[in-house]
Amino acid sequence: MDEFLTRMTKYLPKLVESLFETGTMMLLACAAAIVLGLPLGIYLYLTAKRKPLENQLINNILNAFVNIVRSFPFLLLVVALQPIVRKVYGRATGDPIAASFPLMLIAVALYARFVEQSLLELGPEIIETARSMGATTFQLVRYFLIPETKSSLVIGFTTAFVSFLSYSTIMGVVGGGGIGDFAIRYGYQRYETDIMYIAIVVMILLVQIIQWVGFKLAKHFDKRIN
Repeated sequence: MDEFLTRMTKYLPKLVESLFETGTMMLLACAAAIVLGLPLGIYLYLTAKRKPLENQLINNILNAFVNIVRSFPFLLLVVALQPIVRKVYGRATGDPIAASFPLMLIAVALYARFVEQSLLELGPEIIETARSMGATTFQLVRYFLIPETKSSLVIGFTTAFVSFLSYSTIMGVVGGGGIGDFAIRYGYQRYETDIMYIAIVVMILLVQIIQWVGFKLAKHFDKRIN
């Protein structure tokens, strides 16, 4: 036990650093999901058949983008984007910000699909109601679609967040660090499995906390309950 505590004390600064790196990647991924993924998902819905901005060409292009990104093996996506990230950011490896670009791309595509599916669950009567009141497309989104799907959007974001966290464990491959990299480097590769299990427990706790907060918020926004 004393030996374990000694080693934990030794690795604690590295564990804290890895949590900070994971936090940085998650913050950027979540920001991308909200700023880009949310409007993309809404636009996918609006340009679908029998919707206010119906445009089959644009809808097909956006759907193709989302499907390709979501179906791309993530590790290969990370490697494939390195030349582009290097040109845009100046470096493709070595810090969590550089490593976040592939994570941000998958975050946009993943959450856009969640948003679209949430909106598709609404009945056509909500659009008819908005039109009968003379609502513009922006007003339709702002005052009808989003309020009606708040709970579902929060649940979708929570699910997406857990996926982002899982994807972030791969970023150690390109020097992004993070809790997954810590588990492999200081646990698995050094045959200190207890250190690896500590990292896994930390990941599980993070997931449980995020899911608890997400479902509490979803329950708060659910009109069927309130």
